[in-house]
Amino acid sequence: MTTLVAKDLAAGHGDRVLFSGLDLVVAPGDVIGLVGVNGAGKSTLLRTLAGLIPPEQGRVSLSPPSANVGHLSQEPERREGETVRDFLARRTGVADAQSALDVATEALTAGNDEGYSDALDQWLALGGADLEERSLEVIADLGLTVGLDALMTSLSGGQAARAGMASLLLSRYDIFLLDEPTNDLDLDGLERLEKFVTGLRSGTVVVSHDREFLARTVTSVLELDLHQNSVRLYGGGYESYLDERARARQHARDDYEEFADTKASLEARARMQRSWMEKGVKNARRKAGDNDKNARKFRADATEKQASKARQTDRMIERLDVVEEPRKEWELRMEIAAAPRSGAVVASLRAAVVERGGFRLGPVDLQIDWADRVAITGANGAGKSTLLAALLGRVELTSGYATLGSGVVVGEVDQARGLFLGDLPLVDAFEEAVPEMNPADVRTLLAKFGLKAVHVKRPAASLSPGERTRAALALLQGRGVNLLVLDEPTNHLDLAAIEQLESALENYPGTLLLVTHDRRMLEAVQVNRHLAVSGGQVTVS
Repeated sequence: MTTLVAKDLAAGHGDRVLFSGLDLVVAPGDVIGLVGVNGAGKSTLLRTLAGLIPPEQGRVSLSPPSANVGHLSQEPERREGETVRDFLARRTGVADAQSALDVATEALTAGNDEGYSDALDQWLALGGADLEERSLEVIADLGLTVGLDALMTSLSGGQAARAGMASLLLSRYDIFLLDEPTNDLDLDGLERLEKFVTGLRSGTVVVSHDREFLARTVTSVLELDLHQNSVRLYGGGYESYLDERARARQHARDDYEEFADTKASLEARARMQRSWMEKGVKNARRKAGDNDKNARKFRADATEKQASKARQTDRMIERLDVVEEPRKEWELRMEIAAAPRSGAVVASLRAAVVERGGFRLGPVDLQIDWADRVAITGANGAGKSTLLAALLGRVELTSGYATLGSGVVVGEVDQARGLFLGDLPLVDAFEEAVPEMNPADVRTLLAKFGLKAVHVKRPAASLSPGERTRAALALLQGRGVNLLVLDEPTNHLDLAAIEQLESALENYPGTLLLVTHDRRMLEAVQVNRHLAVSGGQVTVS
């Protein structure tokens, strides 16, 4: 039963403070949701808690000190030459434990038994003794039929997602630090992940932008508020956090407005009192020749009285408890620019079949009409992305026909965020996509999506997945489209950006093809048709 304690942690990026004064206790059974906008320091905090990077300030301790902490990050690339077996051993920590045990065993045979017992205990605790047997069971249960000797680079996106899920289910860490585990998971994978997390006896810290997952799993929420430069732990689940945060922000605004109103009222009173005092001084000067001593004394007393009142009011202002104005949060105000409408038929497939390796999609008969709003769902590897490619004419059909309608202008956020994967600086890649925009407008638009000077000169491929997703969304606002294709658009987006995307979709008048496993987005976005893809077959409803 392990407890992780963080005390007075601080971290920054360049000259920017990400968080400071952070205290956190992760006890057995805790599931702490870590939330904040992209760039707030969530991944940095997880890496600090895992001991992968040293804290700039403060300390992290474990009780007992020998506990195993598992940091399971999202990996953008698969490693060359790594098999599924090797991948599972690495992600579960067994590979490193095996290496340490091998070194300790060699030392033992040389007569040095120091460290062997600890190395063996760690290997056993992480599940090294039966990892192979358990791996076979788990991948079979997940439907990963490629076997343990298959190379990770040979797996499809759906198969790789299943391998990632298997690595999590096989892990036996004392503390789990999960960075975006919901990305790329289908509905079955999300349900398995929820069951796994809620069943853990170990303490868990999880970063996720899947609102339904957070609502179903977390017991408390740690918010890194980049705009307010604050850290706050909210007890209760995710919905409780949303309510409490809204109340806290309203209270902060109310407190500031009360302070500002009181200060403004006192300042106005002080100005009025000084004005009366100045009038009294002028009157005294004008009537300086008046020989009436009583009148002169009365005017002097009145002037001093106003001066005294003004000084008293100044002291009242000084004694006010200053309340800083809450910083206004940066908000993405997203719109999707609409091109003139296309023809009545936007895209169609007739007896269309696509064969890729051992996978077959179809035959598919499907017609997408102007202003259709279509949700496409299905398990990973079922053929959703292949269906989109066929509709857009981007894949060669084995048989059948595909037609893209007249006047169709496609705007797309693909699953790989492939528009911004080259070596060109982001600003240059964006200008190539919208040559009609002048460079100043391009920079202004990217800045609106949180991509500032530090981002736009970097090679597009060096940006984080979340930053490339924002760039793809900015492109939708920079040029008009009438067929909007979104393939898992919520992956790598923060919660605020997801909600803005949903709002933008409400007002978008064109045709929409939406592939998502985000359950709340499926509820929020209004559609009139649903395509279910399973085993290469498409069912229309």
